[in-house]
Amino acid sequence: MQAKTKVETNVQQAVPFFRVSSMERSLRFYVGGLGFEMTKKWTPDGDGKVRWCWLELENAAIMLQEYRKEGPNSWTPESKPGVGVSICFQCKDALAIYKEVTARGIAAKKPFVGNGMWVTMVEDPDGYKLEFESLTDVQEETVFSEG
Repeated sequence: MQAKTKVETNVQQAVPFFRVSSMERSLRFYVGGLGFEMTKKWTPDGDGKVRWCWLELENAAIMLQEYRKEGPNSWTPESKPGVGVSICFQCKDALAIYKEVTARGIAAKKPFVGNGMWVTMVEDPDGYKLEFESLTDVQEETVFSEG
């Protein structure tokens, strides 16, 4: 009889890594607007300027790095770097997210029900789309009304 081998999980988390055109502008959006917290950062030049960071919003994380516009390792996107990229955050209450971010001045798409979930979406300064979704039994295609 063969003993079963316990297999530990190896892959722990997927973390989107966004190349951004302006770290300052992106941090205002993600930290100031959406409520992410910067938990790690890389400031290699001694000037205090963040070149890379790890941001967390409760149990979710993303990474940002400003792309170099000149010199070695420079990159010039053909359009906004985030065009065509959507990240879906599964939440307990997407409507609460909508209310929080709009209260902070972030333009968020009015929540609607799609695929059995409330969905609201924001777009960051580089075109990355962030969708916040939560399960619901409300009828499909219902649009959120604050009244």
